[in-house]
Amino acid sequence: MKKLLLLALFFGLVHTALRAQLLVEKSKFTHADSLRGTLTPLRTCYDINYYHLDVKFDIDKKFISGSNLFKFTATQDFKKLQFDLFANLKVEKVLYKKHEVAFTREANAVFVTFPKTILKGTRDTFTVYYSGNPTVAKNAPWDGGVVYTVDTTGKPWVATACEGVGASIWWPNKDHLSDEVDSMLISISVPKGLKDVSNGRLRKVTDLNDGYTRFDWFVANPINNYDVAANIGDYAEFKDTYDGEKGNLDLDYWVLPSDLEKAKAQFGANVKPMLQAFEHWFGPYPFYEDGYKLVETPHLGMEHQSAVAYGNHFMNGYLGYDLSRTGWGKKWDYIIVHESGHEWFGNSITAKDLADMWIHEGFTNYSEGLFVDFHYGKQAGEEYINGLRVGIANKYPVVGEYGVNKEGSEDMYPKGAVLLNMIRTIIDNDEKWRGILRGLNKTFYHQTVTYDDITGYISKQSGIDLSPVFNQYLHYTKLPALEVTWKDGKPWFRWIAEAKGFTMPVRVKVKGEEYQFITPTTTAQAINIPGATKENLEADTFNFYISVSGINKGTEK
Repeated sequence: MKKLLLLALFFGLVHTALRAQLLVEKSKFTHADSLRGTLTPLRTCYDINYYHLDVKFDIDKKFISGSNLFKFTATQDFKKLQFDLFANLKVEKVLYKKHEVAFTREANAVFVTFPKTILKGTRDTFTVYYSGNPTVAKNAPWDGGVVYTVDTTGKPWVATACEGVGASIWWPNKDHLSDEVDSMLISISVPKGLKDVSNGRLRKVTDLNDGYTRFDWFVANPINNYDVAANIGDYAEFKDTYDGEKGNLDLDYWVLPSDLEKAKAQFGANVKPMLQAFEHWFGPYPFYEDGYKLVETPHLGMEHQSAVAYGNHFMNGYLGYDLSRTGWGKKWDYIIVHESGHEWFGNSITAKDLADMWIHEGFTNYSEGLFVDFHYGKQAGEEYINGLRVGIANKYPVVGEYGVNKEGSEDMYPKGAVLLNMIRTIIDNDEKWRGILRGLNKTFYHQTVTYDDITGYISKQSGIDLSPVFNQYLHYTKLPALEVTWKDGKPWFRWIAEAKGFTMPVRVKVKGEEYQFITPTTTAQAINIPGATKENLEADTFNFYISVSGINKGTEK
């Protein structure tokens, strides 16, 4: 256990250092980055409706070959479009109406020219045939590609993980978060004796009579590209059901045979409590039609929609470690709770640009605290969220660079969670807050969203203009400072912050009494706090992530 923890912490530090280096060098983005991250007319000219991905895995050679059918609707007249596939994979041909059509390549982008103009509103198709040795992931899920390993019996165990880098690292698609395919058929052919577990529901298993077996999985709901997964191994399956808000939800578990009993115990203890908590806070599980799966994988975990990747070795915490250092994080399985939280934030609600990945990770990290809140009480949830501050570096902004497929800093996880807990405290009405969280999932159900969509909705529904708060915490690194000066024994308050026009309600109190809200601005103003002195006036620094001067830090939760 300790070895696994040390490895996880080491790789986490390495990943953070590399991410920091990328952020420092953000001015060095290339034309290839723009091709990947920008919505040009060659991408916005068509809306993806359906994929049929059909791929064979030659595991011995680490080689894949197959095709992807694109069904689309033209959003404007065009003759040329862009799809994406990493340059180390060969495009064999592109077929349109049974004829090969011309294409060119630049970096990881492929440009297809059609023989005639495709008119706006037309529903049409083309098929890409491809092959090659996809990138082998060295440290999944933090880097992207295919994981090749073996299980304890020596049988192949293979998985894909490609968040951030993009699904085009192993299959051709329109690789931009803004356009989710409406439905999808995933056909994965694997050596006989192995199974593939992908997203959605298993429709058919076919013996191909060439030493391979094809597994056809159908996804009935919109899905973002990086969620599409192949998990290949000698899997055993067991099932359960959950009586949820929309009826019976199928629970389907795929694990290595040697781990079957451990999985039954661990999944049984964690999955239904997770669903109970998240349906309470966020609304119905978003993919009843596709069911809920946990799939044991040779990497730590990933939020693959309706087929959550699980590699936490059937222990509570994050590989046995409590990221909050409060004790609350060891009472439940981090990967089951966190990665499943992404079904609501990340999979159902998806950011249009990778720069807003905080929408996925901030809300999902916050969901951990809500899980604790639901099962152990509000104070326990707040303690857990407060404990996550230890992981905040405040070196780079949480929001990344738009249009170049680059997310912001790793602070999006803990700082995002802390920010949302603070906003809950500002709203000061837990039923209203719950209504906002459920409203987000109803309003933006199965949609791609922007920064303004999410922050604007929360402000509107709360009745409080929270835009300065989001701006300061997501676009800047310094904490807002609550400065209190004393004149004639009376406190004068002001905020010192980088965000223009910053203002934020904050709780203060005379020691031993109840907190009250005040709303300072960046201009000093006297605010009457009966009985306040420099010695006894406290700010709520437990629920408010701020720095203070001239006032004491609150000692009560």
